[in-house]
Amino acid sequence: MFKKVLIANRGEIAVRIIRACRELGIQTVAVYSTVDRTSLYVKMADEAYFLGGPQPQESYLNMERIIEIALASGSQAIHPGYGFLAENPKFVKLCEKKGIKFIGPDSLTMERVGNKLLARRVVEEVGVPIIPGSKEAIKSNREARDLARRLGLPVMIKAVFGGGGRGLRRVNRLKELPSLLKVARLEARVSFADPSLYMEKYIRNPKHIEVQILADEKGRMVHLGERDCTIQRRYQKLLEETPSPAVDEDLRNRLGEAAIRAAQALGYTNAGTVEFVLDEKKNFYFIEINARIQVEHSVTERVTGIDLVKAQMRLAAGERLHLSQKDVSIDGCAMECRINVEDPRRDFVPSPGTIRNLRFPGGLGVRVDSAIYPGYTIPLYYDTLIAKLTVWGRDREEVIGRMRAALNEFIIEGVKTTIPLHKAILCERDFQRGRISLSFIERHKLLKRLRVSNRAPERIAVIAGCLLAYQKRKEAGRQKREKEISLWRKGFSERRWQTRLRKI
Repeated sequence: MFKKVLIANRGEIAVRIIRACRELGIQTVAVYSTVDRTSLYVKMADEAYFLGGPQPQESYLNMERIIEIALASGSQAIHPGYGFLAENPKFVKLCEKKGIKFIGPDSLTMERVGNKLLARRVVEEVGVPIIPGSKEAIKSNREARDLARRLGLPVMIKAVFGGGGRGLRRVNRLKELPSLLKVARLEARVSFADPSLYMEKYIRNPKHIEVQILADEKGRMVHLGERDCTIQRRYQKLLEETPSPAVDEDLRNRLGEAAIRAAQALGYTNAGTVEFVLDEKKNFYFIEINARIQVEHSVTERVTGIDLVKAQMRLAAGERLHLSQKDVSIDGCAMECRINVEDPRRDFVPSPGTIRNLRFPGGLGVRVDSAIYPGYTIPLYYDTLIAKLTVWGRDREEVIGRMRAALNEFIIEGVKTTIPLHKAILCERDFQRGRISLSFIERHKLLKRLRVSNRAPERIAVIAGCLLAYQKRKEAGRQKREKEISLWRKGFSERRWQTRLRKI
């Protein structure tokens, strides 16, 4: 096992990795930018080194500087977490060149799974279903138009490299195609340094299902069941759960077998996620392999009892996978809500700021992964994810009830978060019954309803103000009338006495 590991990341995932390393007796090295000096993970690590400025290019994407710190600190391995350099084959090659173990697949495998077109071709050859679409990258608008006509609208434009919803556009009408291709190419170039795009047939009302796998360097591999990541907004995941309410035992076995075939065909090692879409008839199609730990790994850990980060460490150190498929069992249900500093009532505008008051929920089956604390200032340069709330229950009904209670107990003051949206999702009867698709948020008009509910306090305040003004005006009028009556009575009394005096 490694003696010292550098964590090339920040925030909650850095805290998560530090905790796993402590359990394994591994010393940890943190790296930080100027705005992360006071971060929790920096305080928790055994050693911490300054990277650079707040921009990712100056710090967490600075490959040479990270390698330099790893060598100077005596780190034997680097854990990339997720995001930043986690799926960058150039960084993996640099680690290999310098004799540092990258905790994840090797550079050749990273290149294979990173190229979506290549991955599609490889997995199709071993009998894994793929969505009908491009065999090669799109070369011209005319070629894209012809392909869209053959596939039938709507179609999806996707970046050949990268993911996370970037370079991804749905085409509903042919006249939209040129402009959407232009936007997608620009986004892919900026995000992944490669503008290559391909096209797939759009699957109507799909579900997003992914399968967690573990593989050692000797070719042994298992899957740990599926996660349902269907609740999304603009292809960004919001809520994940396992097992999926749409997957029965037979489908689960077929998904797991397909995931292992795909991963073996691509020579995959370490922990990874094979992603699929599931159509309305429960046909599944391969999308891609994510060559890293996933944000939502906590739900799989909760129902299987397997620590995925510790498993990553052991597999990277060359240990054999001491687990067979029959050893994997699913206990109950788990669900995760991603808590982002975004205002869902204002089109998810980021809401960085200082945490004034903070209270994490607790109780049976409740887990919070986070790196925030009271007084911590959330920077505006990085991903808006600040916490992950994971709950476990014996069945899905219990999980939903426990998650609603935990969200009501969760207090974060000083910034806007996505907690109100999660509460709205959990209250929807269709969600409770498992009737979900990628368009769930839009179809149920949850954001519109949140904006309306947000204006309700304003309306109440206006009405209350009007009533108060009316009451004050009414009171002023009453006082004026009483004063006038009092003066009249005084004048009447004086005139009456004057009349009596004249008679005398």
